[in-house]
Amino acid sequence: MKARVRRWLEEGTVDVFIGYRQVDGHPLPYCFTRENLDALDGLINSPARYALEKIATHLASRQPDLKIGILSLDTNRRALNVLGIWNQINPENITTVDADDAASGVATPDDMRTFEPVVPGPYKQQVGIDNAMSPADAEAFDQSERFSRWMYEFEKCIKCYGCRNICPVCFCRECSLEHRDLIGTGPLPPDVPIFHLVRAVHMAGRCIDCGLCEEACPADISLRLLYRKVNQILDNVFEYQTGSDPGQPPFSLLGNQVTLEPKPLDADK
Repeated sequence: MKARVRRWLEEGTVDVFIGYRQVDGHPLPYCFTRENLDALDGLINSPARYALEKIATHLASRQPDLKIGILSLDTNRRALNVLGIWNQINPENITTVDADDAASGVATPDDMRTFEPVVPGPYKQQVGIDNAMSPADAEAFDQSERFSRWMYEFEKCIKCYGCRNICPVCFCRECSLEHRDLIGTGPLPPDVPIFHLVRAVHMAGRCIDCGLCEEACPADISLRLLYRKVNQILDNVFEYQTGSDPGQPPFSLLGNQVTLEPKPLDADK
């Protein structure tokens, strides 16, 4: 992989390659350029998980013609598809290296592939939502208990905005979570449950199930499960699988025209 990235930079295939470099013992995102080719000696395939495509989005917003290479896993590629159809990046300017196919000369720890939910403590299991639950498991509680358990989760929020800031597909310049008509500013905890419900609705057609929001959450809120439910609704009602195809239209029920036809909720009808 190092030789491939070096060749891309030297030949001008990419202007910058976004990957990982070991810095003082820590794997950190790093932008490799042809001006610092020697830095490629430190290129690693890291067990750390960062939203590298979010860095690509910021670079592209400043230099639209910049040719960007990026180390990618499946979730990164789904995010790039979403960012492409929302015109946040130009797919023609993006070149990826599949981390699963990285050359043997680059370290590839076995545990770097996917997000694994943290095993919750006994109290959270008793009164909250287990991070490892499926949407069906969470819906197995009766309505009253389900409401109580989700409220327990939402009430832990300290409104740090970590879920939004780490999200690779949050790119709005004016964030609905800072809109005074939707979210009260300043007080902690935030308005419950509106803060997380507003974000959940906003993630429809964007969430690529990377789990970074849940990893970043200092309160251990079961965010991934909430957004998985949103994706499940999109799939069941609209047959829309977020990020599955770079050619799919962006999901939106807003604007002048609805481009997706909902299916009947009852499959027998």
